[in-house]
Amino acid sequence: MHGPCHAWTCTAISEKLSQSFGFGDGGPGGWWIVFEPELHLSADIVVPDVAGWRRDTMPDYPASAYCEIPPDWVCEVLSPSTRRIDQIEKRVIYVREKVSHLRFIDPDEKTMEAFEWRQGYWVLPKTLADNEPASIAPFEVTSFPLDSL
Repeated sequence: MHGPCHAWTCTAISEKLSQSFGFGDGGPGGWWIVFEPELHLSADIVVPDVAGWRRDTMPDYPASAYCEIPPDWVCEVLSPSTRRIDQIEKRVIYVREKVSHLRFIDPDEKTMEAFEWRQGYWVLPKTLADNEPASIAPFEVTSFPLDSL
């Protein structure tokens, strides 16, 4: 079970990115930013907290109840009940599907780990904490303090 801090963090990251990248308000647009999409990836079904697809990757949003196209960006908000699933089980699926960017946000610790997929491996180019500005690829043109999430 997720708590209110988890729900707020998911809502905040969705809203901050959707404005600039989903709708193009004050930003470049060109993305689908979706809260808890159901993904059918090979034989696995996963539901990330927030996911994003470049419109080049997925020109039209699917009419079905789920998506079979791997996202370009995934954000998992960690909570005690799902931490192991998010950081181990889902991460293996995301790397297999070549998801380009993976974020783990820990609302209790006020940290964000920003992974990039490079040649079959996750690389951790950046870890943020507290009120550091969250300005990281592929959304580096938008910045907000991490603790606002």
